[in-house]
Amino acid sequence: MDYLKKGFSMAKEGAVAAAEKTKAGVEGAAAKTKEGVMYVGNKTKDGMVAGVNTVSQRTTDQANIVGDATVAGANELSQQTVEGMENAAVNSGLVNQVNLSRDAEKHIMFL
Repeated sequence: MDYLKKGFSMAKEGAVAAAEKTKAGVEGAAAKTKEGVMYVGNKTKDGMVAGVNTVSQRTTDQANIVGDATVAGANELSQQTVEGMENAAVNSGLVNQVNLSRDAEKHIMFL
């Protein structure tokens, strides 16, 4: 009978040891899983922030390009308008071409 007690006791100790190791293994696996999920979450968040920053920078760049083109177009249009007005004034006889050239030189000197 003693050998049965001793055998069952050993089996019980083995089962307890296995259960403790299993519990520790499961806890370790859970910790590693949590660590992996957090890592993926952080990298995804970092990627999203980088993506938003890239889109924002590209939008700003495009807005600057459009703004520069608008200013250049407005400058060109105003220059053509001035030239058209000068031509109309000369052609209508309101202004003499020589006087117009002198006035232009005066304005250039002030700039």
